[in-house]
Amino acid sequence: MSGLYVGIMSGTSLDGIDIALTEIAHDQQARLVAARCLPFPDSLKADLLALCAPGNDEIRRSGLTSLAWARLAAEGVKQLLADHHVDTHQVIAIGSHGQTIRHHPELGFSLQIGAPALLAELTGIDVITDFRSRDIAAGGEGAPLVPAFHHWLLSHPVHTRTLVNVGGFANLTIMRPGQAVLGFDSGPGNILLDYWISRTAGQAYDNNGDWGRSGNCQPDLLAALLDDPYFQRSGPKSTGREYFNGQWLDQKLATVPATMRAQDVQATLVELTALTVARAVDLLASDSQAIYLCGGGARNGLLMERLQQFLTSVPVTTTAVLGVDPDWMEAMAFAWLAWCHKNKLPGNLPAVTGAAGLRILGACYPAQ
Repeated sequence: MSGLYVGIMSGTSLDGIDIALTEIAHDQQARLVAARCLPFPDSLKADLLALCAPGNDEIRRSGLTSLAWARLAAEGVKQLLADHHVDTHQVIAIGSHGQTIRHHPELGFSLQIGAPALLAELTGIDVITDFRSRDIAAGGEGAPLVPAFHHWLLSHPVHTRTLVNVGGFANLTIMRPGQAVLGFDSGPGNILLDYWISRTAGQAYDNNGDWGRSGNCQPDLLAALLDDPYFQRSGPKSTGREYFNGQWLDQKLATVPATMRAQDVQATLVELTALTVARAVDLLASDSQAIYLCGGGARNGLLMERLQQFLTSVPVTTTAVLGVDPDWMEAMAFAWLAWCHKNKLPGNLPAVTGAAGLRILGACYPAQ
């Protein structure tokens, strides 16, 4: 069922909702028609962040926050379609990631909220959601899911390509001709960077990495950060706020001298992301023709520079050179996952997630 799909992505960075109107065809073509980002109101962001950790009255708060998320997403979808003169009946389905508030594949679940029934009611469009559960039920991590879309859209018949999606966390997609795709979360992306600059400088994020560039990487702190079992594990593996968060960073900071400047910590956190990605590339994808970044991290100039310093033999660039805007790759992936569901096609890659086999992902909430 080719045609127009809407992908909605709300990631662990909690900066807002990305909406991508995407035209998808069976001949491995996906074209971004239009897109917009809806920043979270401060109150909604605070409510979502609070749900990522245990607290009082969680069920009620989760229900109310889920409804607020859906209302915001629905308004964004309707406005995007109106701005580009697209009727709702022209859209086959919405692929909604929702907002992850807990990710525990080791316990057999990953929970995303986003009131899909309300989203379908408000938009008048079928909503496909809950993409992770089926993979986890089959023994997988339920993440990362975007490597399947990367492979479908951007694999090359001759060259090895490696894509790095840097959102709240960084995940890799390694596509080698004739071999199974490799993919996993290498570790923190923007999650700790955003936390630290918000806490110490009152900013939501480090624009272009400029604040981090004013600091110096601290070797002792970097060693403490890297001394975590997660970085020694091989894939399939995935992670989230449950593991890497402000408390984790504070525990690491407590093990080193407290004389460093705040921007030195920021520079060291950039080094952590760059080094863990680079080590994964060196180990598993040294034959890559290029490293292509997407996600918010593609706009962090310092991160791009540090990656290039570590990966001297391969150019580091963004997916823009492949014709895909790095800002909208992940939202487009969820439009594609909705397309897969509608066409009864699997949306996971067992070699990436560790699932027992290919599975059709998602659950459908019909508009009527």
